Amino acid sequence: MFGTAGYDRAARAQRGPVLEDSTSPLDRRELVRLAILAPSSHNTQPWFFEHEAMGMRVRPDFSRRCPVVDPDDAHLWKSLGCAAETLVHAAAAQGHRTRVAFDPRRQDVSVAYERSRGVRATELSRAIPRRQCVRAPYDPEPLEATELRLLERAGRGEGVRPVMLAGVVEREQVLEYLVEANRAQLGDAAFREELLDWIRFNPSSARATGDGLAGRVAGRPPLPAGLGRRLARRLLTPDAQNLADVEAVRHCAGLVVFLATRDAIPAWVEIGRAAVRFALHATALGVRTAFLNPVIEVRPLRAQLESWLGARGEHALLMMRFGYGRPAPFSLRRPLESVVEHPGPQVRAA
Repeated sequence: MFGTAGYDRAARAQRGPVLEDSTSPLDRRELVRLAILAPSSHNTQPWFFEHEAMGMRVRPDFSRRCPVVDPDDAHLWKSLGCAAETLVHAAAAQGHRTRVAFDPRRQDVSVAYERSRGVRATELSRAIPRRQCVRAPYDPEPLEATELRLLERAGRGEGVRPVMLAGVVEREQVLEYLVEANRAQLGDAAFREELLDWIRFNPSSARATGDGLAGRVAGRPPLPAGLGRRLARRLLTPDAQNLADVEAVRHCAGLVVFLATRDAIPAWVEIGRAAVRFALHATALGVRTAFLNPVIEVRPLRAQLESWLGARGEHALLMMRFGYGRPAPFSLRRPLESVVEHPGPQVRAA
């Protein structure tokens, strides 16, 4: 009735295997197909991709911003960093090295390509179609020390470092902040309405938009959109969210907080890149991840978190949980034609 089978077919079609070819002309359509599989806040997909002779620009789509939860567009720019880093690993599968930079003049992210002998697909490249945010609780089984070190290294970037919180006491402290953050956010009518605008209550609605927070992904039963919105207004409460988040935090292997030396666009882009590297490495290990950002979004609580972490002069800009768990249905993406500007032919790199 609600198009569940069609939803699943569409998701599978969007997440086909990565093209591995280091000899043919660079397939830029394939690059964009993979880039839009990157995570974004509320699955808003706030990006445009503009082709250049030997590169691509990832531009912000401010029509898809979330002014209540993200008033300074920090999450939007992190999402662009996620897309840019995904491009890095997609290009590697086609034998190209990349250089990524925030362009302050054009206010976008540039990704330059260069064919490089020896650059090939990696486990991170192959993990792109499989990476997902799994919101269900995980297995609390701890990760091996070697896996934690690998993830910690993956999450480093220029001016960025991850803080791994794998201990029970550490997670319980973060949970105290999270409970307060949920009370602040879900007690705000404007926040709830903005969130509701991005929830897709049935598979047919999700397929129609290709974006947003699909109930199919979260394991919720499909409902007519009008009924779903009315029920959500009654059920989307701080207490209900805290029950879910307490279970999620207590049933995971750990949390990671990404700290940056700056709180500005270049750092937001770099945080997004680091988060995707972390998530792709986790996916390659069979480890699930999901963002957990209310504490980051409520500024007074973010300041408390930074103080507790001993983050002297650093800014907590992103939080994730991780652990072993089952995969979930994949979220959908918008058609390539809606995100590509000035598409050009395939090109052969020098």
